[in-house]
Amino acid sequence: MNIPTGRLAVWWVLVSEIVIFGGLLVSYVMHRLGQPEWAEQAAHTHLWFGATNTFVLLTSSLSAVLAHRAAEEGNGPKAAKLLHLTCLGALTFLIIKSVEWTDEIRSGFTLQDGGFWSYYYTAAGLHAFHVIVGAVIMLWVAASARKNQDLHRVENIGIYWHFVDIVWIFLFPLLYIAK
Repeated sequence: MNIPTGRLAVWWVLVSEIVIFGGLLVSYVMHRLGQPEWAEQAAHTHLWFGATNTFVLLTSSLSAVLAHRAAEEGNGPKAAKLLHLTCLGALTFLIIKSVEWTDEIRSGFTLQDGGFWSYYYTAAGLHAFHVIVGAVIMLWVAASARKNQDLHRVENIGIYWHFVDIVWIFLFPLLYIAK
């Protein structure tokens, strides 16, 4: 098996991330099943903010896929533009998340306001941190892709970005829909 080192490193990182997020999600479900009062607390999350962020992340995945295609065709400048578009999705996600959290905190729902809110802010905050890290790395990859250098990195950051989206696909129904 001949896997490029960069791609192998990305998969190693993702396996460790699966352990972190998997443990967090499983512990959330276990606590949720034993705490029926969490349903009342979850009813205060903003479904439309969560749904909009889901749409934003899925759309940004499309631009990441198109960036990968452009890189495979040897068109680094186009790949860079599409990666910048993906970063715009990340920025939009973070702005929506900050507006949402500001409203929830002003409404009195803080990290110390019970088990549900602790999990909510921890899981969503950890995910947002991964969005920030992905966007920063994507900007770095886009800078070299624009010069038609290291185009294989476009695929690697795309793999990471899809992972970030998949984590959100699990978080969204658990935190926003299951009430």
